[in-house]
Amino acid sequence: MTRPALREGLRFDPGRVPTPCYVVDAALLRRNAEILNAVRGRTGCRILLALKGFAMWSAFDHLRFALDGTCASSPHEARLGREEFGGEVHAFAAGMNEAHVREFAALADHIVFNSFRQFEKFRDIAREAAHEKGREVHFALRVNPEHSEGHTPIYDPCGPCSRLGIHRAEFAGKSLAGVTGLHFHTLCQHNADALKRTLEAFEARFGDLIGGLAYVNFGGGHHITRPDYDVELLCRLIEDFKARHGVQVYLEPGEAVALNAGFLVAEVMDVVTRGMPLAILDTAVPCHMPDVIEMPYRPEIIGAGAPGEKAHTYRLGGLSCLAGDVAGDYSFDEPLSPGDRLVFCDMAIYSMVKTNTFNGVNLPAICLLEPGEETPRVVKTFGYEDFKGRLS
Repeated sequence: MTRPALREGLRFDPGRVPTPCYVVDAALLRRNAEILNAVRGRTGCRILLALKGFAMWSAFDHLRFALDGTCASSPHEARLGREEFGGEVHAFAAGMNEAHVREFAALADHIVFNSFRQFEKFRDIAREAAHEKGREVHFALRVNPEHSEGHTPIYDPCGPCSRLGIHRAEFAGKSLAGVTGLHFHTLCQHNADALKRTLEAFEARFGDLIGGLAYVNFGGGHHITRPDYDVELLCRLIEDFKARHGVQVYLEPGEAVALNAGFLVAEVMDVVTRGMPLAILDTAVPCHMPDVIEMPYRPEIIGAGAPGEKAHTYRLGGLSCLAGDVAGDYSFDEPLSPGDRLVFCDMAIYSMVKTNTFNGVNLPAICLLEPGEETPRVVKTFGYEDFKGRLS
């Protein structure tokens, strides 16, 4: 059953979808896209969808009006961006071999290299491969401003000994001939004040290299669509940077595009008491929401409160054999029973792109709720062949 308390704030009935399943609300996607489009309209910057954060291509129709293309971290992502989104495709990987470069050159408009060694080794190969396809490819270098804003080490690209980005000292004796842009990335779920500090560090180290370039990419991690995000400051930073340097500015958010636009619906399978009340769900945290463990963080659940806040507190765990398959402790107004549906919030980002079949746990269905509709459409379901097909 689905209690009304658990449905508060939703545009759909969790009882009318399969479980477990992701539900992406296209109206919420479009709300985010409109905010990003307003930033583009005011500043003239270009914004790319970072596919590493959200790659639900069946929802791309709701985003194209607001975004200039995609950025990819692998040839597969580059192909998805080219085939399903359109617009510009920018590609970066910390390391590439010749096969990667040839695939990128056939798909991407810009290839961003992580070292001078890789740039010098592959630029001619990339040009040749692009020419064979009747295309032109441009090159950029990812730099490390040596300025960390990271609050979580695993997501801090400028932490100590990071492999990501070229340090200024490495530019000594190197030529920028053939380089169109510079790219940096320091943020993760940050507000615009963190970008301001990053820009100061970036310009202090690399400002003298910007002249003659076409663009600077400010990377991702900008939480632009979060309610408390300082959009006004972001716009001023972009406008002032463009005025100082005369270059185009790119942003490539992933989370901001689909922030708070998706849900994971799960069902209670069993309730037991072992030291405290435990509810076992038909989802698995390491399989379906791995960032809860990797980050780590405690996802919000519609209608639930903090432990002890409401009358009945439970630890919510998944069906896998991993002892740490736990989403967290939550409280509810009424006792949980098998068959109850729970709705985890903000599950469009870094969820579908990270799912796995550990323990043979089935992948959640993917559903899309179109604007004006009340029942989500099932876009994709998974089964045994998906599990078997990724193994030998």
